[in-house]
Amino acid sequence: MKSLLMAMTASAVVLGTAGGAAAENWYPYSVEVWDPPFNMESPRSSADYVPLEKASKAWEICISFPHMKDAYWLAVDYGATEEAKRLGVKANVVEAGGYTELNTQISQIEDCVSAGADAVIIGAISYDGLNNVVTELAEKDIPVIDVINGISSDKIAAKSLVSFGEMGAKAGAFLAELHPEGGDAARVAWFPGPAGAGWVEAGNTGFQKAIEGSAVELVDTKYGDTGKEAQAKLVEDTLEAYPDLDYIVGTAVTAEAAVPILRARGLTDQVKIVSYYYTPGVDQGISRGQILAAPTDSTVVQGRIAVDQAVRILEGKDYQKHVGPALYVVTQENHGDFDSASTLAPGGFRPVFSVE
Repeated sequence: MKSLLMAMTASAVVLGTAGGAAAENWYPYSVEVWDPPFNMESPRSSADYVPLEKASKAWEICISFPHMKDAYWLAVDYGATEEAKRLGVKANVVEAGGYTELNTQISQIEDCVSAGADAVIIGAISYDGLNNVVTELAEKDIPVIDVINGISSDKIAAKSLVSFGEMGAKAGAFLAELHPEGGDAARVAWFPGPAGAGWVEAGNTGFQKAIEGSAVELVDTKYGDTGKEAQAKLVEDTLEAYPDLDYIVGTAVTAEAAVPILRARGLTDQVKIVSYYYTPGVDQGISRGQILAAPTDSTVVQGRIAVDQAVRILEGKDYQKHVGPALYVVTQENHGDFDSASTLAPGGFRPVFSVE
């Protein structure tokens, strides 16, 4: 196990310390390890993640995403497919088209396995809705790696993800620090994402707990698909309902959609924006002073680790069952120190659906 993870102190987890995740040698990378695994409340330890140098054979890995409608999932696709290339394994990537398409995701996974997949990596549409298919795969000795979103099944083989509860909490804590108890109320509309998704429910819980006891007043919570049109409509409706709003906080798509809407309404100085995860649009918004802050979960690295976990399991090698990159908040003040290669696909990257 020492060859996989080397102990490190938490104080070493700082902006810019991890090597460029786009590079061939993206590792070692600062992570947290949950033990016991598969319980987000378990104690965590800090470590450096070191993947295999090469796979022993060209394993076939099926990778299933909810969609690739935004840059967040493009970054996961980039990380996973680049790691498949680096390790020398095959990858077949499928995307269901959105968070309403659970049945499509299930059928795509079944088709992928029928085509010969040795392992399956799933970015789940639903926290509970994939449990039956995960059980079916486990009975066939096909390991399932839960990436990014979270699956409740105890039949999964590994998790490559962070606590979205903590992501939401970091966004909430950022606001609570700006508006502590006893200060003037800050009226906030919260857009956590599509109802029912595991990451959304966790993010919502984390955010709401983090603002308890502060001067942050949550005036509305609006769930919705993470398509740009869906989020833009939610933002427009909210601004109509709450003309004295102070903050829009939510998904990266919400944040990106809100920038031009606020500009068009002349509300840029009145209503501030915070995202609870990171995309190129959020990165640009922070650098331009249009978005205040966003925590990063090193999306590219999560995709890379999931592929490495799959290969380790298939080859019977030591692996960490539950691991995710260490989280930190990128703000306008520290943006210059942020290593974007850990989180964002390169400019101009187009989805990769097959690695041969």
